[in-house]
Amino acid sequence: MNNKRLPILFVGFCLILVLSLAFVSACTSQSSSPPPSSSKPATSTATASPPAAGPSEIVYGATAPLTGNLAGFGEGSGWALKAAVDDINKQGGILVKDYNRKLPVRLVLLDNQSDPIKAGTLAESLILQDKVNFLVSGNESPPAFASTANVADKYKIPYVGNIGPFEPYNAMASQANPRWTYVWGTGFHIGAPAEKGDFREGQPGYTIGDVAAAFINQFIGQTNKKTAIFASDEPDGRGWYTTFPDALKGMGLTLDGQAKELGLAPPDTTDFSSIIKQWKDNSDDIMFGNALAPWFGTLWKQCRELGYKPKLVYAGRAALYYIDISSWGGDLPNGVTCEQLWSPSMDPSVCKGIGDTTPKSLGDRWTADKNQPINQAIGWSYANVQSISSAIESAGSLDKAKVNAALAKIDISSIGGRLKYDSTQFSQFPLAWGQWQKDASGKFVWQTIVSQHSFIPKTANPIFPIP
Repeated sequence: MNNKRLPILFVGFCLILVLSLAFVSACTSQSSSPPPSSSKPATSTATASPPAAGPSEIVYGATAPLTGNLAGFGEGSGWALKAAVDDINKQGGILVKDYNRKLPVRLVLLDNQSDPIKAGTLAESLILQDKVNFLVSGNESPPAFASTANVADKYKIPYVGNIGPFEPYNAMASQANPRWTYVWGTGFHIGAPAEKGDFREGQPGYTIGDVAAAFINQFIGQTNKKTAIFASDEPDGRGWYTTFPDALKGMGLTLDGQAKELGLAPPDTTDFSSIIKQWKDNSDDIMFGNALAPWFGTLWKQCRELGYKPKLVYAGRAALYYIDISSWGGDLPNGVTCEQLWSPSMDPSVCKGIGDTTPKSLGDRWTADKNQPINQAIGWSYANVQSISSAIESAGSLDKAKVNAALAKIDISSIGGRLKYDSTQFSQFPLAWGQWQKDASGKFVWQTIVSQHSFIPKTANPIFPIP
């Protein structure tokens, strides 16, 4: 096998649509809702009838940013995809009625090196060379998701992946000609409401704007409301900077330098002193933004060195993963907040894994394997494997069109929460708000500090102001 192959949250926003489409075209409601009865794939018992002829296995193809500037996303995603496949095979595989027996699953996982173009090229290789039956992915950037989606639709192979925000997903799917029909996304909504009649309609804790307001409202009275906004100037960051600040204004915050794009700087920026000086001179109590992790790490370190000490800091994308925050050095991660995608503390009666796997046991497996705090990508990535596997079992077939039709009817209690696609072929997962906190031993631990869901418990009180 080629030695580049392995064996086996934001996040972007509405402007990402324009940037992502241009990039890709250059190459190819639940709070306390009771869980549905259908839950886990690959748990049915095979019949005693003689097996029919057919394939010896089901092959899933995936790419992930295992290296590059999104490696924090890829590390958890790749691990979780493999963990889910392992759990399926412990159950004997997936029962496929067409063959009257269970078939084991094999995962072919390739490193797209955080390159959206390479994600599409590798997806095509998986289809044509590796002859995979279906495509899956964990947490991906919108450009990489679109690149893979275009390939999946071209070859009419169902693709289940996590893109993060719904808004760019829906816009890209709508602009595709024809609209994607073999592509199924999971993630969150920035601010768009759930569809009418959806179980998430009107429920709190399903949009970034909602959970951000729930967090900020706790402390806004203890600040001067002056807010420094920042972003790394690349598709995800610029998309955030030009869209989400309006939501911050709606929360009563005053934004510093938005019109002049103060705080928006190229990914290779190493000197933020002129920006920080203006924030400090303006006495901004809040820092709010979305950036690449190394970029933010440099910015945050220089804020400390120059004596700028905001009371509250949110670093979308940059603060999601331990591999990223641990590279900042010293106590810099302590108190930094971010949206929470997934947690091992989620209620296992609502968030179900395959076999006897629970959110906690999956988190424990990660910690044992990696010797590091939880990676939030593992929950949603694992759930994507549950989705495609459930559809195969429901269809009773490996026929691509039949499995694609079955995905439209999926309604399962996945390890990430209830998974049910809407008319746009997107399923939004529940969100919470978290913070990196230093424990008694000096290690950084991710804590859930705001939750609007009965099945996602708080694990700690917020640190405010930042030490």
